[in-house]
Amino acid sequence: MTANALESKLRDALRKLDPHQAQEIREAYYKSVEGLQSLAETLEYADIELGETNEHILIDEHLVACEAIEAMNKSLLGKIL
Repeated sequence: MTANALESKLRDALRKLDPHQAQEIREAYYKSVEGLQSLAETLEYADIELGETNEHILIDEHLVACEAIEAMNKSLLGKIL
């Protein structure tokens, strides 16, 4: 299935939902993306503050959050919303 066909199918699915449920999905998506961005940034700054005293363990978690952000960026849902 092409990217356009997948996008069209997802749009149709969202249109068929109860408006309240569609809004919940929209809000949850934006909240999760915002939360991941905030988490990544906060972990990065916290790691800078602690430096090598904790072997940069927080930057490892920052990178995991960045991977999650990248995964969300690949989502068609974000493009549609």
